[in-house]
Amino acid sequence: MAVIHHTTLKPTKVELLASWLPSRPWYRGGPDATELTRAGGFRLDDPDGEVGIEFMVVTDASGAAYFVPLTYRGAPLDEAGHALVGTMEHGVLGKRWVYDGCHDPVLAAQLLALAEGRAQAQAQSTSDTPDQDVVVARDGAGSLFPEFTDFSDFPVTDDEDGTGLTAPGGAVLRLHRVLRPAPDGPSAAPPGAAGHITGSWQAPDGTRVRGVFAVFRSGSRA
Repeated sequence: MAVIHHTTLKPTKVELLASWLPSRPWYRGGPDATELTRAGGFRLDDPDGEVGIEFMVVTDASGAAYFVPLTYRGAPLDEAGHALVGTMEHGVLGKRWVYDGCHDPVLAAQLLALAEGRAQAQAQSTSDTPDQDVVVARDGAGSLFPEFTDFSDFPVTDDEDGTGLTAPGGAVLRLHRVLRPAPDGPSAAPPGAAGHITGSWQAPDGTRVRGVFAVFRSGSRA
């Protein structure tokens, strides 16, 4: 299990995101809304213990909520300069390179493992603690994406609503970058989806809301 270090970060994660988010095609807030607030999220473990994997939810001054997967590395990721969010100084681990996790093969592999029931969501700020708030719903059992085997080279596309990770056979794991409250359970999934991941975050008014973080579609349904 990953160890959560409660230490200083310079700059902080929120400060890094405040500079990076406005450059994303799915950013809704405008130039005057970049004051961000942490609103939720969870972590996944890297089986090799080398890469930090975090899924943050932040809200901006306009009230929009964003789902932001991040990875933290002790050295630059090869050929991923386009996905670099920035660097920070960690009080325990030293310099860390922070990436948009959708472009990091370690996060992609573990997100698929979560979708297929082979990984457990972990609490965002507490070591060795499963996050029961993150719920995976899916059709059937077994592998959702048998074609998704090489996570070092996979198409990632961003648009105004989210980010899609596409397997060679056409299966798609799509992340909702702009979050919207939605009913939980089977009715939360879009029509034709093979499954989905839901979780909760704190709305600007202080209430706790739930919504869909990610949707997966098989090649036959993509």
